[in-house]
Amino acid sequence: MRLKKILTHFFILMALTTNISFITSPNGWELVITIIMNLFATILKMGEGRILSNELMASSLVADLHLIPAGFIYYLGNEGEAVGLAMGALAANIISIILGIIETILATFTEEEE
Repeated sequence: MRLKKILTHFFILMALTTNISFITSPNGWELVITIIMNLFATILKMGEGRILSNELMASSLVADLHLIPAGFIYYLGNEGEAVGLAMGALAANIISIILGIIETILATFTEEEE
């Protein structure tokens, strides 16, 4: 097992689950935690030399660029708009999970061929 890969997948899953948690019960602290988890996931995806690393990074950046403005909008008092942006980030996080699964399957087939 590789620790960096475990941490990356951990934070990708945490980003998804905290995002869902914020959408179901909007709370300022939950949004802050969601933003932090997404930023950690993005940082851990940097420098990856995997098969779908560009797509994984793009999905993570999309989620970040939804959640960071959602944080500002939430604290300006527009909770509904912040939840809407968080739903966009949720879509990006789901795509990130799907890409991670595809990448793992492709890596497994590559290892079996060697």
